[in-house]
Amino acid sequence: MGIYTKILKKESTIAVIGLGYVGLPIALAFAKKVKVIGFDINEARVKLMQKGIDPSNELVKDDFKKSDITFTHKLEDLKKANFFIVAVPTPIDEHNLPDLKPLIGASTTVGKVLKKGDYVVYESTVYPGCTEDDCVPVLEQHSKLKFGKDFKVGYSPERINPGDKEHTITKILKIVSGCDKESLEEISKVYEIIVEPGTHKASSIKVAEAAKIIENTQRDVNIALMNELSIIFNKMNINTFDVLEAAGTKWNFLKFFPGLVGGHCIGVDPYYLTHKAESLGYHARVINSGRYVNDSMGFYVAKNIVKKIIAAGKNISKSKVLVMGATFKEDVSDIRNSKVADIVKELKSFGVKVEIVDPHADSNELKHEYGFGLNKLGKNYDGIIIAVNHKEYKCLDEKYFKSILSNKGVLVDVKGMYRGKMKGLTYWSL
Repeated sequence: MGIYTKILKKESTIAVIGLGYVGLPIALAFAKKVKVIGFDINEARVKLMQKGIDPSNELVKDDFKKSDITFTHKLEDLKKANFFIVAVPTPIDEHNLPDLKPLIGASTTVGKVLKKGDYVVYESTVYPGCTEDDCVPVLEQHSKLKFGKDFKVGYSPERINPGDKEHTITKILKIVSGCDKESLEEISKVYEIIVEPGTHKASSIKVAEAAKIIENTQRDVNIALMNELSIIFNKMNINTFDVLEAAGTKWNFLKFFPGLVGGHCIGVDPYYLTHKAESLGYHARVINSGRYVNDSMGFYVAKNIVKKIIAAGKNISKSKVLVMGATFKEDVSDIRNSKVADIVKELKSFGVKVEIVDPHADSNELKHEYGFGLNKLGKNYDGIIIAVNHKEYKCLDEKYFKSILSNKGVLVDVKGMYRGKMKGLTYWSL
């Protein structure tokens, strides 16, 4: 009897390691059908989930109902599982190099409870070869078992988009891979328990790893092109969004837009690929150039509002700027790798007094991560930057902005949300 059949009969249990914005939805989706153990090393987060609360604020209480799941931070509880899904973060360090500590830590944890016949599937975004070259040896070391003979390994990349209620785990075609033909079939059938569109069986684990990493690398490079175009068009006094609207009338024009590229996927994953390329003796020119452009956009936005405040005849060191939005994207609470922090840092380097508001972000988290918290909304701002297109900002009009701006105040609209709507203000967008 294969692992799939045992899971279906609830004779075997799935364990999801890492219950963040990826792991928790996967765990709950499976828990509607089979037995699940949800494991996270953060005891405080586990206690919230035991009460039906998602620490990432992506899921609601109803999503936890009718779920056969045990939330735990205790290693002992994992011994009951036979199919392990690893969904921990894969960040970069201060030098933009892959930080595999969470992944190796999770592999160590699984290795300590791994038994003969068990399966381990990784979902964390990594460079091709990482699963077999970096993770498997850790599993073998701590389990004293032999890969391929005693336990099987696969890779099935996550495709969850934070804040997206349409493309959820059960609605997206799932790429799966295994270390051999048997494991590929079993892993595919296990995921098909919850994934309605089914699975795409990759020819190898490395292919599946590569497929995931180029999804975000492709988006990163395309957005970098739009950001570079916006810099060029700004020098020509042309609105980039007007240009893209016109160009978008052609049937095969790719509709990417300029903006801040942060978060834990698009702003991180390309560095995993370039790191692997460097280890093989190849310097990735296009990908690195795209990363440079996107990583510099926060500073570019800040410098432009500084220029416009100075052009209005004001002393920049005595100016006050409001930044609206601090999360890495609209309508989420996640602040990881938010490029809004770059805007704040650059403005402060000019001596500007910066105040930040955000309806979704947590002030204490911002303070811990970036050294600044949220402020109460004030008045007489010399500049306002709409850095994140939260839904709460979409109904704001020119009258509102005039009421909190000083005379000759500047409005910077990073994503062009108010394009064509501001007639009596100094307005600028990418």
